[in-house]
Parts: sequence; C-alpha cells; structure tokens
Amino acid sequence: MQRKQDQILRTKFAERLCHWMIVLCFFLAATSGISWFFPTFSWMSGLLGSPQMARILHPFLGIAVFVGLCFMFVRFVRYNLPEKTDVIWLRNIKGVVLKDHTQPLRIGKYNAGQKVLFWLIMASIVVLLISGLIMWRAYFSEYFPISVIRLAILAHSIAGIGLILLILGHIYLAIWVRGAVSGMVTGYVSKTWARQHHDRWADELEVKKAEAGKGRS
Repeated sequence: MQRKQDQILRTKFAERLCHWMIVLCFFLAATSGISWFFPTFSWMSGLLGSPQMARILHPFLGIAVFVGLCFMFVRFVRYNLPEKTDVIWLRNIKGVVLKDHTQPLRIGKYNAGQKVLFWLIMASIVVLLISGLIMWRAYFSEYFPISVIRLAILAHSIAGIGLILLILGHIYLAIWVRGAVSGMVTGYVSKTWARQHHDRWADELEVKKAEAGKGRS
C-alpha cells in the first residue's frame, strides 16, 4: 500500500466526479444511439427502459455529456496545449508502446497522444451537439429544411461513431498504462508513476514544493 508521502494528487475530486458522470451519461447515450444505427443491437435501447424512453432521454443525455465536457475543457485545456517537447514523445512513440522508460521524454501533465485525444473528443462533441439540435424532432427540426436535417443526421452518425471509437481507445490506454485507472478513482498516483510517465510534470511539482517550503521558512 502506497504511503501518503509517496503519492501525488493528479486529479481533484470535482474533476473525477465529472469524469465518471460523463462516463455514465455517454454510455447510455452511446448504447441507445447504437441500437438505432445497427439493428442487431436494438436490444441496447432497453437499457433506458424502452425504445420510446430511449428516444426521449438520448438527446438530454447528450447535452449532459456536452456540459460535462465543457467543465473538463475549462479545467484541463491549459495542460493540453501543444508544446515543443511534444515532439520528443512523438519521435519516441515506439519506446512508449514498448513501455521503455529509460529515455527522458520531458512530458508534462499530459503527453502528445493524450492531447490529440483531448482535442478530437472536444471537436466530436461540438459536432454532435450542433447536429443533434438540428435533428431534434421534438424541439428544433421543424426550423430546418429536409436537406439540412439529412446532413445533420450524417454528421451526427459519423461523429458519434468516431467519438465511441475514441472513447474505446481512451479506455484501452487507461487500462494499458498501469496505475492510470486507480489514479482516476482515487485522484492520486505514485511519485514513481509520475516520474515514469510524466517526468517534466513531476519535476515541476518538485520545484513548486521546494518553493513552497522556502516560503514557509
């Protein structure tokens, strides 16, 4: 069991709570959407009670995911901006895949791959929101011509499938990097984990800790 002094707070409670609420809402929205797109999976709409209830709740769940991602965007965007050091990670992608931690990659709180995933997810949810509102029959679709609604349905389908694939990739990588899932549950990661996967971030935390110590002395 890790001692408290050997751990680093990586994700605050509000961020973790929002993350897991997004997971729940996205799972229900995605499964209901899949049930309409692929007839073989029509049974998935039953997760929300009935096909009729799924059609009612699906857009509201989508809006909940969008609001949650807006919160996550505000909290994490500064860590996901492109940096020169991202090139080091990209050049050493083979070593990353092979879990070779001998090469210092100067990775901040998030690596280049996580940053790409972050921006693709944000772009996908914006497309889903706009297209979803256009095709939302109960409230907005009557204000748009059929041609626009058809394009919205196409865009919504492509963005929806794309976002599902991105999330599946996110889940796979979280499981693949040992300690990542527990970090998102408890909020804490070990100093060793931070040093292996986010060396520059670990250095920055050490500098802040040292400066805070000097300020108290």
